[in-house]
Amino acid sequence: MGSHRLPGKVLMPIGDQTMLGHVVRRTRRAESLDGVIVATTLQPEDDAVVREAERLDAEVFRGSEDDVLDRFHGAARAFELDAVVRITADCPLIDPTIVDRVVAEFLGRSADYASNALERTYPRGLDTEVISAEALAAAWREADRPRQRAHVTPFLYENPQRFRIVSVRADQDRSHLRWTVDTAADLEAVRALVAQLGGGDGHDWRAAVEAAELRPELTAINREVRQKELDEL
Repeated sequence: MGSHRLPGKVLMPIGDQTMLGHVVRRTRRAESLDGVIVATTLQPEDDAVVREAERLDAEVFRGSEDDVLDRFHGAARAFELDAVVRITADCPLIDPTIVDRVVAEFLGRSADYASNALERTYPRGLDTEVISAEALAAAWREADRPRQRAHVTPFLYENPQRFRIVSVRADQDRSHLRWTVDTAADLEAVRALVAQLGGGDGHDWRAAVEAAELRPELTAINREVRQKELDEL
């Protein structure tokens, strides 16, 4: 709830449900996952996130607000996970088929870390990262830069000589599309796109691409939004 650029964004409505509702429900459709865990903070304002997660029948783990790597590692240990699939709660158009593809690449290529965001070809907002429990534990023990603690995975992809890294690319470059929600303009753009798709969460990412191409004014809403750099904590 403490987002700097758009406070409270994860519980804001998009179509017929909250942003977190979209993320949890869409992620849950991924066939490769055993479950969905909402990893939030210990801050009192995030009690509301816990209530929404419980309403959605998602598991919950609470940890550090700023040391997100510690929070993820804590969740992995608490639930005795072999691997973690990281999806941020400000990506309401996350697609289960993409999640399954990244997981399949992770497993099929015996990776420590797989991601479709290392080389951007998918729309921003479909980011999926898969991390082995061993690699996550190594990052947790050794990462010492603020950006590595706040963003969970930089320690892994900044050390490719040590970890088996797999980059997953789309068949076409759609990286100009922005479906993550960092600002009010992003929220407006995603709301307009979801409305164009009928207001629910039953569509896939290719339908969203088609809608964006048919209505370029939707993409124009947040075209000028600048993505924060990793060191901008």
